[in-house]
Amino acid sequence: MGDHLGRAEEFEKKLNGWGIFGSKYEDAADLLEKAANSYKLAKSWDQAGKAYLKLADCHLKSDSKHDAANAYAEAAKYYKKVDTNEAASCLERAVNIFCEIGRLNMAASGYVFRTLHQKINQAIVYYEKAAEFFQNEEVTTSANQCNLKVAQYASQLEQYEKAIKIYEDIARHSLGNNLLKYGVKGHLLNAGMCHLCKADVVSITNALEKYQDLDPTFTGTRECKFLSHLAAAIDEEDIAKFTDVVKEFDSMTPLDSWKTTMLLRVKEKLKAKELEEDDLT
Repeated sequence: MGDHLGRAEEFEKKLNGWGIFGSKYEDAADLLEKAANSYKLAKSWDQAGKAYLKLADCHLKSDSKHDAANAYAEAAKYYKKVDTNEAASCLERAVNIFCEIGRLNMAASGYVFRTLHQKINQAIVYYEKAAEFFQNEEVTTSANQCNLKVAQYASQLEQYEKAIKIYEDIARHSLGNNLLKYGVKGHLLNAGMCHLCKADVVSITNALEKYQDLDPTFTGTRECKFLSHLAAAIDEEDIAKFTDVVKEFDSMTPLDSWKTTMLLRVKEKLKAKELEEDDLT
């Protein structure tokens, strides 16, 4: 580690010896990149971030905007380990430059990176912006991935209608794509689970009819039967039946943490309704 730090300092001393100006921008950039790499090897993240900031400044002065944006993104990557505020600042500069030069794909990736360590509300904003950029670049798969994150976070905040719309839209658009159509039943399942969280049997019943009209193959799937059996258990206010349906599905198709959370919310509402009725009697 000491050797790497020593080499980094040597590169910076050499750079400071003749300054950054005129035709030496290219040489300066080379030295700064070497210094940054040495700091990385020494795991001196703060110094690596500073070196990349200097490198970005050097590229801007030589009008190499794409390289400058990449340098800011690299600075953000290493500042993230020691200073999240500085990392966010660097990434903001990278995204602004990528937008300016029309590299929307790169800007979208920057917004995805910015979701790290953010509160859910802010993460939703960044994922929505990233999805928009990916869609403009016709990178549909990446746009869908960002929108699915928006739906996941929106449902966590109990913004079920927003999540439902996203899941249904992606399912609808995926039907016409041979590579994406196999994921349709999963998107419809997620939309249906958001309907369940609204504790509205009519809502989930209508949704199931709509989903089977949208994709006739959905009718015979385990996902469709799962939603239908859950809706019946809710309609009957039968917690034991609800639990058995979940256990049976989970034994065949393990539930992820998001689905488990949604189902627990539904179960808690069933329990609360049962207690309320007990109090009335």
